Amino acid sequence: MAPFDKREGSLLLYSTMVQSMTGFGSAERDNCRVEVRSINHKFLDIYFKAPQLLNQLEMPFRNILKERFARGKFDIAVSISQQAALTLTVDTVSAGKIVETFRLMQKELSIKGDIDINTLVGLRELFLETTQSYDLDIVTDVFRRALDDLYVMRTAEGRSLASEIRLLTASLLEMNEKIKSSCEGVLQGIKDKFHERVKELLEGGEIDPNRMLQEAAIFAAKLDIAEEIARIESHIKQFLEILDGGDIIGRKLDFVLQELNREVNTIASKSADYEVSRTTVDMKTAIEKIREQVQNLQ
Repeated sequence: MAPFDKREGSLLLYSTMVQSMTGFGSAERDNCRVEVRSINHKFLDIYFKAPQLLNQLEMPFRNILKERFARGKFDIAVSISQQAALTLTVDTVSAGKIVETFRLMQKELSIKGDIDINTLVGLRELFLETTQSYDLDIVTDVFRRALDDLYVMRTAEGRSLASEIRLLTASLLEMNEKIKSSCEGVLQGIKDKFHERVKELLEGGEIDPNRMLQEAAIFAAKLDIAEEIARIESHIKQFLEILDGGDIIGRKLDFVLQELNREVNTIASKSADYEVSRTTVDMKTAIEKIREQVQNLQ
């Protein structure tokens, strides 16, 4: 995407700002109107609708749009008034022949009267030519201004989405800290109960104590969720860096969310503590809400 629009009369900067894929832009000048709508889409999909005399602008318009936007489904609608598109020209050669023929007929048939403009008015279809044309530079200028309008709306919506995503991400981080602060106590309590059970079994003298301690270590390792908690912190940090780092971020954020969800699921499967399990449910709900918002970002 170009860093800014260099067209004369345009002050709109095209910086690396978060964009929503939903927006609408329009512009109008000299009986020409352009409307551009965009909605969510995994890729860049462009539909062009215009009068037949403007069909040659489809490919240039596609290229202009691709310079400014990376994702979304775009509908471009160009309209011009019928009156503005009509051009009337006079075939003076045909008109001259008509006058010459009339004068010759007057002479041969001795017909009196003057041949003037009033004589030709009723025969205008014989020498007047009507064609459809329009200044393509004007249409292109109107299209660029409609894209400016669309960009403003998409970036405003993008800022709003980013703010909401940050709030949800902050709550996700708080829930991860909650699990982190409680997991040590939970793990120690499980270890204590396990050791009590081991002690009871060892009193019978039928179990190898070394074997039992080995099993205890394995059991404790399976319950330890410290690595998952640390990875969640790392993923959240990476997520926020991406959110603040550019305008084409939707797919990257979605990938990080998949990793976050995987870590939360692992914690849920490891932990038998009720509070931790309930918190992981809340975390998965928050991740899903974030994912819904991320789907709207370019």
